[in-house]
Amino acid sequence: MEEIKDLRERIRKLDRFLSDPPIVSDTVRGTRKNGTIGPIKITGIPVPEYQRKEKMRDQYREMLEEKEAELLELTCKAEEYIESIPKAEIRIMFRLYYIDGLTWEQVARQMNRAFPKKRISYTADSCRMRAKRFFEKF
Repeated sequence: MEEIKDLRERIRKLDRFLSDPPIVSDTVRGTRKNGTIGPIKITGIPVPEYQRKEKMRDQYREMLEEKEAELLELTCKAEEYIESIPKAEIRIMFRLYYIDGLTWEQVARQMNRAFPKKRISYTADSCRMRAKRFFEKF
């Protein structure tokens, strides 16, 4: 997920650059249209750099599509595995942590909201330990 966020940010930066490329200027010595010789100011965008950035953006977009497809496939596999867990509590915890990407602290808060009448409230450590014990058992 982090890699996808990074690729999106890189594409966003390149889009900003390509939508408003920097204008560069240079002065050369040459003959003007009217036949006089002297300094001539040339202004424009750096074409090689612009083309290189366009190519990079296209490559990043292709990479992003591949990574999103891979993430979707992995998420589906993780969902299938989580669905096979018999205890609903563990399933909810795993979805929050592994699918939604919440921290154990956030998982504990969500679990306390979902099960408000539980005698002992959830903590980040208790959620983490339940997950650890589950994986040790299986």
